[in-house]
Amino acid sequence: MAGTISRIRLENFMCHSSLHIELGEHVNFITGQNGSGKSAILTALCIAFGCRAKNTQRAATIKDFIKTGCSYAAIAVDINNQGEDSFKPDVYGNLIKLERRITESSSSTILKDQHGRKVANRKDDLNEIIEHFNIDVENPCVIMSQDKSREFLHSGNDKDKFKFFFKATLLQQVNELLETIRDQLNNADSVVQELEKSIKPVMRELDELREKIKNMEHIEEIAHDIDNLKKKLAWSWVYEVDQQIEEQTVRLQKLKERIPACQERIDRNTVVIDDLKKELTEKEELVRSLGDKTHEVNSMKKSMEDNIAEVVKLKIELEAEHERGTRTLEKMNGRLKQMQAQLRDFQMQHMQFTQAEASQIEEDMQNIQREIDYLDSNVTRLREEEKEFSEELSGIQKSISDIAKEIAESDKRILQLKSHMDGLQQRQSNTVTAFGGQKVLKLLQLIESNHGRFRSPPIGPIGAHLQLASESWSVAVDCACGGLLDAFIVSCHKDLQVLRECANRVYYNNLRIIVYDFTRQRLIIPDGSLPTTEHPTVLSVIQSENHTVLNVLVDQGHAERQVLVRDYEVGKSVAFDHRMRNIKEVYTSDGFRMFSRGSVQTILPPNKRPRPERWCSSPAEKIAELKNEVDGIQRIISEKNAQRRKLVNDRSNLEQKIANLKRKREPEERHLMNKKVQLEDGRRATAENNRHAAVDTTELEEDIKEEKNNIEQKELSLQKTNVKLTAALREVNDRRTAFKTFMDSVNEERLHFSSANDELDLVKRKIDAAQQYVNQEKTHYEGVMTTKVLPDIKTAEAEYADLQQRQQEYFKKASIICSESDMEALSHVAGSTPEQLSAKINRLKQRFDQESRRYAESIDDLRALHDKKERKILRKQQLYAGFRVKLNSCQKALDLRWKKFQRNAGLLKRQLTWLFNEHLGKKGISGFINVDYKSKVLSVELTMPQDASRDTVRDTRGLSGGERSFSTLCFTLALHGMTEAPFRAMDEFDVFMDAVSRKISLDTLVDFAVAQGSQWVFITPHDISMVKPGDRVKKQQMAAPRG
Repeated sequence: MAGTISRIRLENFMCHSSLHIELGEHVNFITGQNGSGKSAILTALCIAFGCRAKNTQRAATIKDFIKTGCSYAAIAVDINNQGEDSFKPDVYGNLIKLERRITESSSSTILKDQHGRKVANRKDDLNEIIEHFNIDVENPCVIMSQDKSREFLHSGNDKDKFKFFFKATLLQQVNELLETIRDQLNNADSVVQELEKSIKPVMRELDELREKIKNMEHIEEIAHDIDNLKKKLAWSWVYEVDQQIEEQTVRLQKLKERIPACQERIDRNTVVIDDLKKELTEKEELVRSLGDKTHEVNSMKKSMEDNIAEVVKLKIELEAEHERGTRTLEKMNGRLKQMQAQLRDFQMQHMQFTQAEASQIEEDMQNIQREIDYLDSNVTRLREEEKEFSEELSGIQKSISDIAKEIAESDKRILQLKSHMDGLQQRQSNTVTAFGGQKVLKLLQLIESNHGRFRSPPIGPIGAHLQLASESWSVAVDCACGGLLDAFIVSCHKDLQVLRECANRVYYNNLRIIVYDFTRQRLIIPDGSLPTTEHPTVLSVIQSENHTVLNVLVDQGHAERQVLVRDYEVGKSVAFDHRMRNIKEVYTSDGFRMFSRGSVQTILPPNKRPRPERWCSSPAEKIAELKNEVDGIQRIISEKNAQRRKLVNDRSNLEQKIANLKRKREPEERHLMNKKVQLEDGRRATAENNRHAAVDTTELEEDIKEEKNNIEQKELSLQKTNVKLTAALREVNDRRTAFKTFMDSVNEERLHFSSANDELDLVKRKIDAAQQYVNQEKTHYEGVMTTKVLPDIKTAEAEYADLQQRQQEYFKKASIICSESDMEALSHVAGSTPEQLSAKINRLKQRFDQESRRYAESIDDLRALHDKKERKILRKQQLYAGFRVKLNSCQKALDLRWKKFQRNAGLLKRQLTWLFNEHLGKKGISGFINVDYKSKVLSVELTMPQDASRDTVRDTRGLSGGERSFSTLCFTLALHGMTEAPFRAMDEFDVFMDAVSRKISLDTLVDFAVAQGSQWVFITPHDISMVKPGDRVKKQQMAAPRG
């Protein structure tokens, strides 16, 4: 494990010139006479990990550890660096070598990797390793030196015990750290208060400046009014010209209104001309469209004529093709008749095959057939013999397979029985482990240590709170309740979250948790809701003192509706035949589950891994029964193995016989196959001769057949041509009819085109007459406008342009003073004349001069000074406010940590009492530890088993030396169980113990050290032969001291 010590080497340290100690990963005992240097090993560990010389209580300075007569001392410690908690394995490797060298004037620390290469030599690097592995050598629970052991074992003072507990649990370190932080926060609060007081004089100066500025703002208002009046004066000239422009615009508009009357006379005749021009355009468009249509009609006429010509041409071609086909068909019929006559003549000249030659071939084939029959009978006989042996071999192989399956099933049964035996053995030690294993024990311990977080203590596992009326129903109840037996019950959702967190911490991830009201009374189930059968239900065969457990089984598991029966057939009858009311499921005593949903009937087999041992009341007897059953099964397995060996020998003999028969059969089969091939060749030769004799007739018949097919195809082609010719004649007639209809419509369109041309000429003549009249009227009215209307308009426009120029000049000058948008915000501008505004400005200037003589400083200087001081004060206020916020946050965090510290202290006190009682119980002693954090005292109360009065011993000094040492050892182990470290060491832990107490103490220490898993080093001058040897225990004897 990472952080444990594998080797310690000392050179010139205290009484040792050279010492090498190899330590095991678990429990190490170092024994030896007094003065042999055992305690020097722990002192060397403390010095190597940075402990000061005074804290070891063995020397005043570090140089005092150098052996007399030597100039230096060296300590080398090898630290294991393997596993998940290793420290920088890529740098140090699997081993960290810590070396400390001490001289008269200095000391140094060097860290090396597994190969001895130097990695670091700073104290910060050593502290980083110590913090990573959680090595605190000054904690008495990590290294309990000889002096601390004697002081603690001798002392009966409650305050000394409290100091030991407070330091061992690191509460002292946390308390001192919190107190230091509180003092620092108080000092910081005082500093912030002084800073906040320092800005009050500057605040008073700022108030005086504000009062002075307020008095001077009246002068500034006068100056502001003067500026506004100047702006109004500048824009009043603009507004006056704007008014004149508006008046001139009205006059010009009236003059221009005389123009439309003349123009209206001119436009009246122009409208008539425009209407005629529009009509002319429409007529021209109509004539153009008719012309285009005429062009399209001509194109269509030519296209239709071309189509008619193509159809006529196609008709002529089809007529010629039809005539050629008729002549060809007549020629083909003549050739067919000629070939049929030739076939009849050839058939008359055909000769038959000679009878003598056919008889010789037939006799040869019969001889071959007789040989084939003889060979076939031999092959058949050999195959039948081989088949009989093969069937016998299959039977033997099947027997061997069945025996192997029986042996496998027996082995599987032995594993199940051993699993049941393991479960029963666990139940012997603790009944709770039957419902979740060792994870449940860890979870219950964690629930006990966190009981303050629960609103109500959780109940569980449910199976641990149940008892069976009869063990014969154990399998059925286990199948019916299933995983519900391992579940826990809590009273609210908050407790569920806390319990889930505890389960995750012990890696119990699939724990089922049920939320239920603990205050609910025992459910009363009416008779009408129970199954109408004499067979028991799950609810009737279980018992529990906790009504909440029974309520959960009813609400969650429907235990009142699950019926139990003895055998399979009765279960089927109850579940399916009688159709009884209020039955949810039926379970047989061997675990079959039966139920029906509507018309569907279901039967499920028993669980492959039943756990009836969870309900066993006498585990020892059941274990003995299971052992006997295992022995019986093993005897059966031995017998089956003997049978299998005999069958294997028989199988080998049969396989040899089958191989011999196969060697005889294969040559016979090859000879038979050759004869069959010879017979087939003879038959094929005879058929070939017959075929050659008839080949000439066949070819002629094929020619006749082919000629008939050609005639049929030609007739079909001729029919198709006839159909195409009929369609072409119909197409010619249709297109000629359509062309005649089209020409009739073309003649009508030509008449419309002639009429449109006449109308177009008439409109052109009307336009010429109207244009002549309009020209005369236009000349008259244009003369009137030139001599009378237009001169007055020109004069008015010249005056208007002059006003526009003046307005632009005034606008440009006024815009320099202020923009028009700023001017719109000022009131009463348009109603004042420039002369009025000039008089008002003069009066305000005289008043401004009188008021300005009263103050020497300007208001801008005062405002600049005010803004400067205000920004300075604001920055300080913000800075000090930030300090105050941070201080308040720190104070809240400190208060929260102080509450957590007090809560953890209370939890540690309860955990200490629980662990203390657990260790005392091994000697039959019970006790209680009371920790008073206010008075800083720790008292131990013990109840001795030999005390008939059962009075509690409150002062451990009243106990014998061995009893006091054992109780103190139990107290120390309880503290060890509450702290974490990769290694621990105890020196002379068994002082003042008698032989019995020492043996119990040693057994307790070894069991605790092995169970905890970390590395332990026990140093004692006494005999440790009573310690049981093992692979996790290592003993070493120190050499006797030299005289």
